[in-house]
Amino acid sequence: MDVSGQGRSSAMKMKVVLVLCIVVLVFQTEAAVYTVGGSGGWTFNTVGWPKGKRFRAGDILAFNYPSGAHNVVAVNKDGYNKCSTPRGAKVYNKGGDKVKLVKGQNYFICNFPSHCESGMKISVFAM
Repeated sequence: MDVSGQGRSSAMKMKVVLVLCIVVLVFQTEAAVYTVGGSGGWTFNTVGWPKGKRFRAGDILAFNYPSGAHNVVAVNKDGYNKCSTPRGAKVYNKGGDKVKLVKGQNYFICNFPSHCESGMKISVFAM
């Protein structure tokens, strides 16, 4: 009976399990939650809020605002640039809305009259 062969096989299996555990831990990151506008919440002049932040796909944006005072509309680049709501755009209006970022550019506006034009819009890139 070759005991040393069994020992090497067992050690190799343990190394493989350890490497797999490390890989899972590295790639299993918890989504970050960002409050849009910080303590002021989703309001006018939030257009610069994303600057200096690093977002990842799956992160959550929390839009806090008084229900009925504003809304959040997920738009495309054209909707963002023109402050317009494309047909079929997702509209959030509860006041404590949480939106998961997708990979790439994400655009959000408030489509209440003159709100977007007053800086109530953000563009966020998620890696």
